[in-house]
Amino acid sequence: MKKNTWIDIFIELLQEKYPRNSQLIAELVDLLCLEREAVYRRLRKDVAFTANEIAKIATTWNISFDEVIGAHSGKLPFQMLPLNYLNPSPKEFYSMHEKIKALDDVQTAAYSEYMEVCNVFPKPLRIGFPMLFRFSIFYWAYHYRNDESQNLFSKIVIPDSIYADFEYYKQNIVHVQNTSLILDEMVFEYFIHNVNYFHSILAITDKEKGLIKKELYALLDYMKEIANNGCYPETRKKVFMYISQLTINTNYNYYYSENLKTCSVSAFGKDEITSNDSEIVANFREWMNLKKRAAIQISEVNEKRRFEFFNKQKKIVDSL
Repeated sequence: MKKNTWIDIFIELLQEKYPRNSQLIAELVDLLCLEREAVYRRLRKDVAFTANEIAKIATTWNISFDEVIGAHSGKLPFQMLPLNYLNPSPKEFYSMHEKIKALDDVQTAAYSEYMEVCNVFPKPLRIGFPMLFRFSIFYWAYHYRNDESQNLFSKIVIPDSIYADFEYYKQNIVHVQNTSLILDEMVFEYFIHNVNYFHSILAITDKEKGLIKKELYALLDYMKEIANNGCYPETRKKVFMYISQLTINTNYNYYYSENLKTCSVSAFGKDEITSNDSEIVANFREWMNLKKRAAIQISEVNEKRRFEFFNKQKKIVDSL
């Protein structure tokens, strides 16, 4: 008998709270402030509950996260990993460094797999572009730092240690044997909208905007090369690129090999909730791969759809 994934268990727990489907839907509509159709799609698993929605439901309806994930150790096998990117404490830096260093496993693993579902540029891609990486840190600082001196893009100074560790991550992640990336179709549009906003309030200068635009073109070329050949150009390791036909509300990923299994969910736009529990990762892996049902593969196959996607993104970048 096939074992239920954690999302199956979560929905079963909701149905135990409200056995009548009409009552369950009505309660979720009120609690989450969603339309009925949006609730239906979540219960059918066409759209994922976001991390915030799961937390709100679990807190309000007194549902244990141990029950949701099927763990009965009495300990929650998830960990929040906050990080101050501009001035990390020794503990924060050590935690980040160890997490990245764990990917050394990719060099010796008999099989390795990485998957990311995202509405921002995937980490393996954006980290190779300094201005885009810097913008992601600036965006974080603007929302979560009180220091007004960091409200200008020009004032963002990322420590060399952070740059070095993320470069190390980049060198490792492109050696994963099988990578799947599912992108929100509007990922470039979201990014351009944010850049234009900060430019409109003079937080980004014309020159900086031009440099960001130049890197967006370079990112497009890099993504196009990956999609055309179905692999990273640096290592020739397999990459499957998909465009989601449904809106992606948050970002999540997993890394899977014989010796290293980890999954993460973006929380509050700045931190990650991570688990290294093998059972949780297995469930997460199965659930994430279901996302391919509502996505179109554009790497190697579907040349017409691939051309349309990249042509549209270029026009969006042209508008910046």
